[in-house]
Amino acid sequence: MTVTVRAPAKINLHLGVGAVREDGFHPLDTVYQAVSLYDDVSVSDSAVWSVEVEPVGDVDVAGVPLDESNIAIRAGRLLAEHHGVARRARISIAKGIPVAGGMAGGSADAAATLVALDRLWDLQTSDDDLLGLAAELGSDVPFALIGGTARGTGRGELVDPVEDVGTWWWVVVPDADGLATLSVYRAFDELAGSDVGPTPAAPDLLLAALAVADQDAFAAALRNDLAAPALMLRPDLRATATDVVAAGARTALLSGSGPTFLGLAADQEQALRVRGTLIDDGHRALVATGPVAGAHVVRYA
Repeated sequence: MTVTVRAPAKINLHLGVGAVREDGFHPLDTVYQAVSLYDDVSVSDSAVWSVEVEPVGDVDVAGVPLDESNIAIRAGRLLAEHHGVARRARISIAKGIPVAGGMAGGSADAAATLVALDRLWDLQTSDDDLLGLAAELGSDVPFALIGGTARGTGRGELVDPVEDVGTWWWVVVPDADGLATLSVYRAFDELAGSDVGPTPAAPDLLLAALAVADQDAFAAALRNDLAAPALMLRPDLRATATDVVAAGARTALLSGSGPTFLGLAADQEQALRVRGTLIDDGHRALVATGPVAGAHVVRYA
């Protein structure tokens, strides 16, 4: 039998970052939103662990590891160890989320693998245990399970859904050259120095805008504390942000640690127009909407 689970990309509508903690992590206060770019993860029983990756459209998967360092295999091993079962799986990933783009494609794969193998092996893992395993794998993995719109605290792994009555449209502009998350955080520390405190900025204005779908207040409240360090490492990305706004987006927002930029559109029609203009200007551009559901089964075969 094969089980296929679909998991969404994430964006950070607000990403407040505090000073690095003693454990090496930065405290975060972030608002995640799941958007309609997906990876589909299919699992089936096998004598050995393996992973294969196929692109959806023009996604570049060259940088995705195909050995046991792949986070999907690590997720499968962790789930098997948690239940004390000696089982292995073949994992096939159809990747529609840009790689190394700040949209948590690897985290989506890990979350999808946890759900898919739980169903394949009928493990009946509790929601709390799944979230606990997800947090061991990475800060963004718990949100990939939950989806929707949610606030993340701690290092991002403590996730609570928030009220979001809007439907938000985004133009997603990936970049061919990835940005290493660790390098961006190091640049953040270099830029911020002693000026940054231990408590990250809270998203109060953004949460209020989400609760009433106020587009003006929403656009004004978008924030990413990693934008400045990312642009310090990749100053060429400033041109992308300029192009996104010039094409008609309400604002340009860096996705997570980058390098993907997001253009906020008023509706689907405007998003499609902005996408067309950016493509004419030589950019790769996609349209996505949010919030959407987290990891969920789409096929048993």
